[in-house]
Amino acid sequence: MASVENLAAGSATAWAARMAPSLADIEVLADRALAQLPETFRELCRGVVLTIEDFPDDETTEEMQLESPFDLLGLFRGHGLAQQGAGPLSGQMPNMVFLYRRPILDYWAEHEETLGAIVTHVLVHEIGHHFGLSDEDIEAIEREAG
Repeated sequence: MASVENLAAGSATAWAARMAPSLADIEVLADRALAQLPETFRELCRGVVLTIEDFPDDETTEEMQLESPFDLLGLFRGHGLAQQGAGPLSGQMPNMVFLYRRPILDYWAEHEETLGAIVTHVLVHEIGHHFGLSDEDIEAIEREAG
């Protein structure tokens, strides 16, 4: 059995050559998470644009009254399914889900969850807003799901 020192040294060696996950890496994780959703949910997400950025833009930071751009992991922008009625209006921007890489990485560094689990959680949370759910609705569903 390997000693704790050898395991720690091996882990340090493995991490020594690694770079922080890129925007493209986070996008791959998000695409995989989306692909794992049931087909009915994926169908309802058709046309939603998924965008990965390092941080929310200045307009979003101001609008959401964020103390720091690290305070927001993801955001849904658009008109949820409940508000769309028969469909989008002419000239209306597509519904968008934003995932913010740097705040997600910061959260990952501070918690004992895998990066994939965090990206999935944020993505599903924002898709919940696309479905017309409030933060309170989503939190209640998460509590019930355990």
